[in-house]
Amino acid sequence: MFNHILLASDGSEYAIRACEKALILAENNPNAKITMLYVVDGATSKADATHYWSASELDKSRKEKLTISERKIKQAHIAYEIKILHGDPGPTIVKFANEHDVDICVIGSRGLNSLQEMVLGSVSHKVAKRANCPVMIVK
Repeated sequence: MFNHILLASDGSEYAIRACEKALILAENNPNAKITMLYVVDGATSKADATHYWSASELDKSRKEKLTISERKIKQAHIAYEIKILHGDPGPTIVKFANEHDVDICVIGSRGLNSLQEMVLGSVSHKVAKRANCPVMIVK
């Protein structure tokens, strides 16, 4: 049974599908907790800084990307928390998973940054190769 589920999310369509699978893993488990992790990479951080005037607006904007998934988790009455970290998404997700006793990591097969995936390899592939826990990649 999976008690601590890491949901890597960027608000994309694939991330929302991954959320739905995480909920299936958590259902009927009163000990289940989902940690929704959003990693802001350098390019996103620079672009965001030019669009928002204050840190609170920026934080609000980032959390809005996770709104649909958060609503689904709340409706399922599953314990959850949201973490927003900065760094290269693949290694940051792996580091979080390996350091926080995660039972499974659920991640979409594609995210919002298609160019980065084509050039550097997908984030989900990096996580699957390096995480110490099982990884579910959702199409």
